[in-house]
Amino acid sequence: MLHRRRDVRGEFTGAPVPDPVLRRVLAAGHAAPSVGLSQPWDFVVVHDLETRRAFAAHVQRERAVFEATLDPQRSARFAQIRIDGVLASSLSLVVTYDPARGAPAVLGRHAIADTGLYSVCLAVQNLWLAATAEGLGVGWVSFYREPFVRDLLGIPAGIRPVAWLCVGPVTALAELPDLERHGWARRRPLAEVLHAERWGSRGEART
Repeated sequence: MLHRRRDVRGEFTGAPVPDPVLRRVLAAGHAAPSVGLSQPWDFVVVHDLETRRAFAAHVQRERAVFEATLDPQRSARFAQIRIDGVLASSLSLVVTYDPARGAPAVLGRHAIADTGLYSVCLAVQNLWLAATAEGLGVGWVSFYREPFVRDLLGIPAGIRPVAWLCVGPVTALAELPDLERHGWARRRPLAEVLHAERWGSRGEART
């Protein structure tokens, strides 16, 4: 399942997600571990087409902003890459982070404030793997500005929209990630990121 999971863009069928399946996927996300058992996430389920159209238009504007920073060769490659499935997917799930959840004394967060944010990312991963097991695709859209999403969905100030996820049945999950297939980046071998005892020591790490 870990290696079958993909960040889906263009393979969505648009078919509806049965309510029991969606509940199981959300329950998996909610079962994630969290610092101090703070459970600092919320899940906003977005079916409304007009809301998704407004978000999709915002994503395309942000795509243009990013593309303007690229050199011509990189820009030509980026032009071939689809960055979202907002309108092709069945629905969207927006996962948020509430740093006040469990505050002021969140056990385990006093030295590393970002552990709350890490907890939300664990919920996203749980949800993503559960969706894959259910035969669904998930695509994480990151071309957005947080204030826009907060306004669009009525998210209170102080709560961060961490992940806009496109979710739905797919025709298939690709063998290779899109960015590898388009030559944008490659997956590093484990040996390139493995250190033994101290940073920079490339000897065999004990397992």
